[in-house]
Amino acid sequence: MPRYEFKEGSSNKFWDITLEGKSFTTKWGRIGTDGQEKTQTFDSPAAAQKEYDKLVREKEKKGYELVDGEGGEDGDDEETEAVEGKSNPELEAAILKDPDNQDAYLVYGDWLQAQGDPRGELIALQHAAANADSAEAGALKRKVSAHIKKHKALLLGGMAKAWSDEELTVQWHLGFIREARMGKKDYDSELDVPETLKQLLAHPSARFIKSLTIGMVDMDGENHYDAITAAIVEAKELPTLQNLFLGDFEYPDETEISWSYLNDVSGLYKVLPNLRTLRLRGASAELGTVDLPELREFTIETGGLPLGAVKSIASATWPKLERLEVWFGAEGYGAEGGVEDIQPILDGKGLPNVKVLGLRNSEFTDDLVKVLHTAKILPQLEKLDLSMGCLSDVGAHELANHAAAYKHLKNLDLTENTMTDEGEKLVAKISGTVATGNQREYDEEYRYAAVGE
Repeated sequence: MPRYEFKEGSSNKFWDITLEGKSFTTKWGRIGTDGQEKTQTFDSPAAAQKEYDKLVREKEKKGYELVDGEGGEDGDDEETEAVEGKSNPELEAAILKDPDNQDAYLVYGDWLQAQGDPRGELIALQHAAANADSAEAGALKRKVSAHIKKHKALLLGGMAKAWSDEELTVQWHLGFIREARMGKKDYDSELDVPETLKQLLAHPSARFIKSLTIGMVDMDGENHYDAITAAIVEAKELPTLQNLFLGDFEYPDETEISWSYLNDVSGLYKVLPNLRTLRLRGASAELGTVDLPELREFTIETGGLPLGAVKSIASATWPKLERLEVWFGAEGYGAEGGVEDIQPILDGKGLPNVKVLGLRNSEFTDDLVKVLHTAKILPQLEKLDLSMGCLSDVGAHELANHAAAYKHLKNLDLTENTMTDEGEKLVAKISGTVATGNQREYDEEYRYAAVGE
């Protein structure tokens, strides 16, 4: 329960407020007395929250100081809009031109402080903390945390409640959000993830966001990411966003991979021109024509990769890609395609910089190793990951018979396949490090990828 006090001259007053769902109770009077009490009820928790925050700010403006508990969560529309309206395109352009230039942030910070924007002081505090010796850094970091907590309504706007509920986590860098993760944390969550994402991408605190992770969007039914993709596309262009992860959930605890739908993500490419890493987890992936000139890492984790997505990956334009990881999945859960469909990958077509290749969770692993030793991409690889598939002793013999082709690899991952002890012995020394743990039971009539549902 937040408690505020006002002590000035002959005034010696307190004011408490407790928010519970659609209502809050205020209590006020002279310090040392029981005071008076009033409960107000609203049509919705959101309406109660809005009025709650408005009253808190009014008290703060009158000089009341928080002495116990936490202050308001969100800003009212008028004040939030006023804060979000403060920007300096010229100074922002200097940061966008060189995001690692601390001086550009400090200049912007001075301007923001002059406008009364708490991000200005946050820039100064974080810069001081980053450059302080160990004796002073701890105290400065505590000041940073206190400043964020005090001004969360203005620093986060309508996202403040999600942040307090730990359904939105952020990392601040020189006054701005550099990394953010959001998602429902349990079945009782009321978080509207797509709407919160829209607020984040439109908020001035996230002007220079670098990394974004999205967890569970819906825990009651099937988990879809269409609205998430749409929210990012509606932002039009996010030049600073370099890392994106859609589908950060625990399977099967939170949901099965096959119950979580990526669907069409092709609209992302145009609005994320500087994307460096893209990680996708879920089913029904539609990738379209992939053109990501700055991408270094691509991962797709699925229990059933459709043929269209396989062909999109095989024909993608990502000349700077260094790491490619694909989970193919089980035919019973929508996996399509085979070795012939990934031949462009094996030929290294458009992949001059790939050093790490993962062709994982596949039901065609034995067929793959029959031709893998001739793959044009193999000599340039440092790590090859064939884990979670259906590699049997038949495939192990193929690998052993062409061991010379794999000698240069620093790491060969064959874990969670279906080899027997004999098969594991065959592949044990064909490259620098060979991982073969957690083999699954082999059944000639029924072999399956490790992850399907």
